[in-house]
Amino acid sequence: MGLIIGTGNNKPTFPYDYYYGVTINTNVSDTALERVGREDLHRSLPVQSLMRRCLLNDEGEVVTYLHPTNSEKTDTGANANLTGASGMVMVELPEHYRKFEFDGAKIHALISQYPLPGFHKVRKCYRSAYEATVDRTTSTIKLASVKNTTAAFRGGNNTADWDETYRSLLGRPATNISLINFRSYARNRGNAGLNGKGWNCDLYEAQLTTYWLFVIEYANLNCQANFTSELDANGFHQGGLGAGVTTLNGTKWSNFNGYNPFIPCGVTNSLGNATGVVTYTMPSEYDANTTTVSVPSYRGIENPFGHIWSWTDGILVAAQSEGDGGKHLFYRAKEDNPANFSSSSFANYDVRGELPRSNGYVKKILCGEWGENMPAEVGGSSTTYFADNFYQDIPSSGVDTRGVLFGGSAADGAAAGLAFATSYDSPSTAYTSFGSRLCFIPAA
Repeated sequence: MGLIIGTGNNKPTFPYDYYYGVTINTNVSDTALERVGREDLHRSLPVQSLMRRCLLNDEGEVVTYLHPTNSEKTDTGANANLTGASGMVMVELPEHYRKFEFDGAKIHALISQYPLPGFHKVRKCYRSAYEATVDRTTSTIKLASVKNTTAAFRGGNNTADWDETYRSLLGRPATNISLINFRSYARNRGNAGLNGKGWNCDLYEAQLTTYWLFVIEYANLNCQANFTSELDANGFHQGGLGAGVTTLNGTKWSNFNGYNPFIPCGVTNSLGNATGVVTYTMPSEYDANTTTVSVPSYRGIENPFGHIWSWTDGILVAAQSEGDGGKHLFYRAKEDNPANFSSSSFANYDVRGELPRSNGYVKKILCGEWGENMPAEVGGSSTTYFADNFYQDIPSSGVDTRGVLFGGSAADGAAAGLAFATSYDSPSTAYTSFGSRLCFIPAA
C-alpha cells in the first residue's frame, strides 16, 4: 500500500500541501464526509473553480467563454449565440490530478492541480452544459448541445405534431436513441480531438470526473441533499443539489407526454458557471394543481442527474447467466481511448470489477486506483452510504453485453443521483426517457 497522505500526524509539508479531498469510511452510513488535505483549498476549490461554460467549434477550439454569471452572454458581455451557429455549449473540465488511497475501510479521495507523487492525470475534456439534442439540418445527424427551438433540433422522440402544443419537444434534449446511434451522431461532428475521435456522447470518464469533483467540493455522497448557497461556519460548501428533476408522478408523466423530456435546454443559463437550482413550473396539462420541479446545475452542467437517463460510453457490462459464469463484470475501455469503444466486443476493454447481482441502494463502490463509481455492494438507502440506486438484470442464458445509463429519470425520486446506474439494457436499446450528453476529448 502507498503512503497515506490524507491523514495522520506524519504528513510531509511539501509538496503534499497542494492537495485536498475527502475520506470515505465505508463502514459508516453517514453520507457526510471528513475533509482532508490543505484546508484553504477546500475554500478556494482551485480545480472546481476552473470549470466554465464555453462555445466549442467542431475543430475542438474554444470560440469564447461564456459570462460567469449569465450564459446568455459571452465573457465580454456581448450577447452569446447559443443556437449552434457559433459552437456547442460546453463545460470545460480542467486537467488535474487524482489519487485514491486505502486504509482498511477508509478511502481517501484526493485531487490537486499538480502532479504529486502517486497521483494520476485527469485529462482536460469538455462535457455538454445541456443534455444533448440532435441537429437534423442536413442528412448527416449530429449530436448537439444548444439552445435552439427550431424543428431541426427537435428533441424527445421527434414528434412534430406536438410543436405548437403544451408538450412541444422543440428546444428539449433528444431521446429514443440507442447508445450506438448516440455515439455515431457525436462522431458526425468531425474527426478533431483524440485519435480523430474526440467527439463522443456522454463519457464515463467525464461522468466520473464530475462525480468526484462534486463529492470533494461538498464532502457529501448524497447529491440530493438540500441545496443551500450558504457556506458552513468554516467557509466550506454544504448540502447538495436538491432533489433535481426526479419528483414527477410516473403515470402523470406518461399521460402528459409518454415519458419524453420536458425541461428546455438552457433553463439554468441565468446561473452561469455557478452551482444552483432553478424552479420550472409544469404545464397544467400535467396536473391541474401547480407542480414545480427544481432544475439543478453543477458549475454549469445542467441536470447532471434526473430528468432523463444518460447513455454513457467507454464502459460495458458482461451480464452472465447463472449457468455461464454467474457474474456481472464491469469493463472500461483501455486508456479511455474512444478508438476502443465498442457495443459488442470486450477485446479492447479491461475488467475493473464485479457488480452486484441484485438491485438496491449502493453501499460500496468498486473504486480502486481509478475511483470507479460503479457499485460493488448494495444494501444502503437513499440517505446512507452512497445514497444512489443500482439496477441490473440477470439473463436466463448466455452472456449479454449491456451498456450503462447514469442519473435516473424524472420519476425516479430518491433513487436518482450522480451515481445512480443501470446495466439493464443493451447498447442498441432506445427509449423515450433515454438521452445522453455531448463530450469532446482534445488531442493528446
